[in-house]
Amino acid sequence: MFTPFHRGGSGAPIVCLHGFLDTWRVWELVIPALERHHDVLALTLAGHAGGPPITGEVTESTVADAAEAAMDAAGFAAAHLVGSSAGGHVALALASRGRAQTVVALAPAGGWAAGDESFRELLGFQRSLQQQAKTAAPFADAVLATAEGRRRATALLTSNYEHIPKDLLIHQLLGIANCHGAAQLIDGALRLGWSLDAQAIDCPVRILWGTGDRLLPWPRAAARYRGDWLPHADWVVLDGVGHYPHLDVPLETAQLILGLTA
Repeated sequence: MFTPFHRGGSGAPIVCLHGFLDTWRVWELVIPALERHHDVLALTLAGHAGGPPITGEVTESTVADAAEAAMDAAGFAAAHLVGSSAGGHVALALASRGRAQTVVALAPAGGWAAGDESFRELLGFQRSLQQQAKTAAPFADAVLATAEGRRRATALLTSNYEHIPKDLLIHQLLGIANCHGAAQLIDGALRLGWSLDAQAIDCPVRILWGTGDRLLPWPRAAARYRGDWLPHADWVVLDGVGHYPHLDVPLETAQLILGLTA
């Protein structure tokens, strides 16, 4: 059920990096559009269901190192990078290493202002969310068989949900429950915080952020990106869209990605 990556399409390479607790399949609604123009590599991040295990203590570079190794294995010296939430921060970290031709970051994590400790509350919530997913996992099919169940399952991520296939939502719930490195990654983030060598990023960057984001609220959770790290990026604010634009408004999101890679 859980695989380390998906690859398909042809053209210039593009790498998709998902958010915390998810898998590569969260990109399924935009992958067909991307594959018409690009050789798409959608990765499952280290510590996640289907992704490589985390060995030893989590460092600031653990997840980015694993993603970079996957790029090396695919033969991508550099690629267009697309990342969501935690994956957005990883995409920007890879860009600071010179591995990106462009970056599209969807509500990238790590943008809280210096001294804003609200990320600790979020990480605590995500720890409890995984426990809830483990409890619900045996009943995933029944829970997501109703419109009410699908709305509850997507409420934190999207404003629009009716178009999201049930099987993808089931996979997502099971992926959260089976994220084997969740505790290590949360503990690491609490210990290390977030940093970015933004001055080393020399490629075009587009940042998408939904005003309906309930996990990383706009504009508070973007403060450091807007003020210190990437104030000159191409900022696109999506009115009423939730935390995952690629699930919420996949057609518009694919167009915004392709508009930059072109």
